[in-house]
Amino acid sequence: QVKPQLESKENRKYGIFNAIIYRTQVVAGINYFIKVQVSDAEYVHLRVFQSLPCENQGPRLAGYQTGKTKDDPLTYF
Repeated sequence: QVKPQLESKENRKYGIFNAIIYRTQVVAGINYFIKVQVSDAEYVHLRVFQSLPCENQGPRLAGYQTGKTKDDPLTYF
């Protein structure tokens, strides 16, 4: 659901978009930190916020980092 949000911000289309690993952080909802493979050797780190169910909102791309590799650690940003 956040792929179109990232593509819009980067003004780029991604043919590959595979989540590799993720971490969570509980806030007033949940922050998901997700490592996503976007090409053979290129990865992006996404921070996706999912609000509480009572707010009835979908996931929102809250931040991202490009130029990552498979070996870069997935950390808070």
